[in-house]
Amino acid sequence: MKLTVALLSLFLVASAVVNGEETEELPLAELCDPEICKLPNCRCSSTQIPGGLAPRDTPQFVMSTFDDNVNIINIETYREMLYDRKNSNGCPAGATFYISHEYTNYRAVNELYNNGFEIALHSITHRTPQTFWAEATKEDMRKEFADQRVQMAHFANIPLTAIQGIRMPFLQLAGNASFEVLKENDMLYDCSWPTRNFINPGIWPYTLHYASNQDCPIPPCPTASIPGPWILPMIGWIDQMGFHCSMADACFAPPSVNDENAWFEFITENFERHYKGNRAPFGIFFHEGYFRFNPAVRNAVTRFLNVVNNLPDAFMVNSRDVIEWVKSPVPVNEYKRQPCRQNVPTNCPFSSCGPLRATHTEEQFWMQICNVCPRVYPWYGNPLGV
Repeated sequence: MKLTVALLSLFLVASAVVNGEETEELPLAELCDPEICKLPNCRCSSTQIPGGLAPRDTPQFVMSTFDDNVNIINIETYREMLYDRKNSNGCPAGATFYISHEYTNYRAVNELYNNGFEIALHSITHRTPQTFWAEATKEDMRKEFADQRVQMAHFANIPLTAIQGIRMPFLQLAGNASFEVLKENDMLYDCSWPTRNFINPGIWPYTLHYASNQDCPIPPCPTASIPGPWILPMIGWIDQMGFHCSMADACFAPPSVNDENAWFEFITENFERHYKGNRAPFGIFFHEGYFRFNPAVRNAVTRFLNVVNNLPDAFMVNSRDVIEWVKSPVPVNEYKRQPCRQNVPTNCPFSSCGPLRATHTEEQFWMQICNVCPRVYPWYGNPLGV
C-alpha cells in the first residue's frame, strides 16, 4: 500500500505539467471512511445500498441512455420507443441523451427536453484519435464540456442548470481533468466509467471526495480528491460468452440481431442480476443506429421497457434522478408516493441557418436551432459561432 501511494504521489507531482500546460497540483485522494463520508453530499465507492435499505425495499432504477448527435432521423426512433411512457407510479418514464454537437438538430433537442427527458453532454468535437481524450488538459475539457453546456442551452433554448451530466467520447477518461471541470461548473455527475469487477453485486453511485475502489478499464482514471461531482458507474452486461460490455451494442457475443426473443431474454437476464441482487441501477446503454439497422433488437428493448413500466418496484428514470435518490434514499413504497418530476417546457422559435462556414475545415453546415443564427459554424473554442 505504501508503495502504491508513493507511486500515485509521484504521478500527481509529474502531472503538474501536462502537454506544456501548468496545472494546480491536487491532493491525492485518501481511503474513504464511511463514518466521515456521509450523504447527501459524500459517499464512498461501494456495493452497499444507500441508506442501508434491504434489496426488497430499494427502487430498481433503469437508465436508458443514447449517445451522439440528435437529428431528424433518430428522433423518430425516440418518439416511437420512449414518448408517452409512464412508470407504475404514474410518473413519466425517463431517458438520458448524451449529445455531441456536430450535425445535431437543436430543435429536436428542445423537443426531447420538453418531453421530460434529460439532456446531457458528449463533447463538442467527439474527435479522434482517442488519445486526445486520454491526454486532455483541463482547458481542453473546459472547451469540450463547459463550453458545450453553454452551447446546448443557447441553441436548444433550455436552462443551463438542467444540463448536469457528461459522458466522455469512447468512454475514454481523462484522469482528473474532466472532474475538475465538472466541479468548477457545479455540474452533478459523470457517466463514463465502466466497471467489470463490480457487476454482481453492482457498484452504486459515489463521490470523489475519497479514493475510488472501482476498477479502471480505460485509464487514466481520477486519482485526486475532487469533492462535488458524482460517479454514475456504467455497470457492464455479460454477453453469451461471459465477456463484459459497457455499451449494449458493443457486446462481443450478443444474440443474433435478427432474434427478438433471444435479445429479450438477454436483456432480462442482465436486468435480473440487478433486480434479484443489490438493485444497483441497471443501464441500457445504446447508440440509436443499432436499433435502426436491427429492428428485432429494437422490438426486444421495447418489450423489455414495457415490462419495466408495469413492475411495481422498477422505474425508468433520467440518469440525474438516480443521483438525487442516492443523496436522499427512501424505501420504494415512499418513493412511489413522491410527486412526479416536473419539467417546465420552453419554446423554440424556428431558425434554419446555413450555409455556415466551419472555420476548422472550411466545410459548410446547416443548423436547425431555437435562437438567432450564428455567424460561423459553432465549434471548439467558439461554441456560439460568433
